[in-house]
Amino acid sequence: MNATITWLGHATVRLVLPDERVILIDPWLADNPACPEPLKTVSRCDMILLTHAHFDHVGEVATLIKSFDPPVVANPDLCSALQKTIGAGHYQGMNTGGTQTVDGVRISMTQAFHSSGLDTPEGPMYGGMPNGLVVSADRLAPVYHAGDTDVFGDMKLIAQLFEPKIAILPIGDHFTMGARGAALATEMLEPQTIIPVHYGTFPVLAPSAEEFRQALAPQWREHLIVPTVGEALTWTDAGVG
Repeated sequence: MNATITWLGHATVRLVLPDERVILIDPWLADNPACPEPLKTVSRCDMILLTHAHFDHVGEVATLIKSFDPPVVANPDLCSALQKTIGAGHYQGMNTGGTQTVDGVRISMTQAFHSSGLDTPEGPMYGGMPNGLVVSADRLAPVYHAGDTDVFGDMKLIAQLFEPKIAILPIGDHFTMGARGAALATEMLEPQTIIPVHYGTFPVLAPSAEEFRQALAPQWREHLIVPTVGEALTWTDAGVG
């Protein structure tokens, strides 16, 4: 089976490995207005990766734990907060700068510039620092999901340390970097494939990826892929086929 990367709307991304295992990054489906109805139902989930605690990134975690009980990888504070609020789950906490291997998948946690609070009936709970994630698996190009972040100069270090060939970048502005910031991030990361996310979900966000496309230097526009929600991109050792 071909490995695939699928944008499920907003910042939710599904990675399918060659052995058909499914990794969900920042799963928010049922209440996600950008996710088409047929994609809101999940038939398999073997791992959950979380960048931070906001509702639009953890919204489906409790449901997925109830249905599949997959390992949940997040920073230790978010793991603790989810354990307390959900009362169940198998958590694999890690922190910024660390790398761990979970079921043969290597996950590295990077910094991000954002906020992180978990909504609870009693009010917001501390969800630790926001993060980005680099996902690596044998014979597949490393994937950097930046999470919600502004551009920052140490993205050069992420490129140097992890050599991600696929960069999944927020471009929507207001809550994250916008077109110009994401274009600068691209220049520092030098990926083979750029996939924009976190736009078009709410009126306050950029409505499309066109401003980002125009902000990219000409040599990077050919590396930009703007998938439709639900479009499965073939994931190879070179990037996206």
